[in-house]
Amino acid sequence: MYIHEHQAKEIFKKYGVPTPRGFIAFKPENAVKAAQQIGEGLWVVKAQIHAGGRGKAGGVKVADSTEQVEQIARDLLGKPLVTHQTGPKGKIVNRIYIEEGVDIEKEYYLGLLLDRKEEKTVMIASTEGGMDIEEVASKYPEKIVKVIIDPIIGFQGFHARTIAFALGMPRSDVNRFVSFARALYNVYNDYDVELAEVNPLVKTKEGKFIALDAKMSFDNNALYRQPEILAIRDLTEEDPAEIEAGTYNLNYVTLMGNVGCMVNGAGLAMATMDTIKYVGGEPANFLDVGGGANAENVAKGFEIILKDKNVKAIFVNIFGGIVRCDRVANGILEAARITNISIPVIVRLEGTNSKEGSKILSGSGLTNIITASDLLDGAKKSVKAAGTLKGDSK
Repeated sequence: MYIHEHQAKEIFKKYGVPTPRGFIAFKPENAVKAAQQIGEGLWVVKAQIHAGGRGKAGGVKVADSTEQVEQIARDLLGKPLVTHQTGPKGKIVNRIYIEEGVDIEKEYYLGLLLDRKEEKTVMIASTEGGMDIEEVASKYPEKIVKVIIDPIIGFQGFHARTIAFALGMPRSDVNRFVSFARALYNVYNDYDVELAEVNPLVKTKEGKFIALDAKMSFDNNALYRQPEILAIRDLTEEDPAEIEAGTYNLNYVTLMGNVGCMVNGAGLAMATMDTIKYVGGEPANFLDVGGGANAENVAKGFEIILKDKNVKAIFVNIFGGIVRCDRVANGILEAARITNISIPVIVRLEGTNSKEGSKILSGSGLTNIITASDLLDGAKKSVKAAGTLKGDSK
């Protein structure tokens, strides 16, 4: 789950992470009032959407008069903002953040996330603040510094000092940087954050470190113990299909292809999508029905997939264990009963009660059900049914 920049900065302030003074606005006239409340000088008007690359897309602009603030607000509010992370449709800007200008001397990047290989938190920093960290890693890998933080001992001053010296910070800046990094780590640790990113982290001409931007995403599995974060969730920024799927304990993510996927188990779902790509197709979604799937959940999964008009075929790939294949088969029939499934459905059932499941489907009379012998066979048949298979694959 993501939150907006202004929400992240409110949390930062509670922990002593310095941020510029700013106010949220939902209307142009409110933007002017926010600028007046900040006081005279330069103002930065920022579109608030759950996506990076706002500055490059025209979603972050500087104004030197309240008239400019109002005009920028009118240009942004209610309009789609297209960045490299939103897709071609972009996201509608429903709120903007008016922030005071800052005299910048130097820009850095600072982030915290889980290193899954190390099974520990990693703090990442770079002198290339303002750039996407992926771009920095590609063009200037030598300018990225990482330190691993063992959760048993938590953040220690030497972690930040290691970064500060590696980035060539003057000794007079080190203690201030250590304080900033410690406060950011405390936010990350206390709120079950998956990613805490400050880009750019700026050093002002007065020698202060300030979070000029703030990005945070949270572990969905820990949200039950983060009511403060759930209370500020902006559902308008999320895919309605993903929200609906969550109410049925289905893990669903919309993608850009035309082959719908229904699988049990995240690993198998990833392998299924990879195989679809391998044979020349494009998956339309990630859908993990989980280990406790029943006929109702499977039927709901079909209903959600079929709402995507780009889907031309559905590949059901089930390896029965806790989930019995006959349950899945009954779910497919239930979906056919309540939803008009007019596209081909390719089904591969393996494992617990797979024979019973196959009998249920073969005796259903549904003509658009196509059985598959294995994963590769199912992927090929699905991509072919969707009309995108380009010859045979190895």
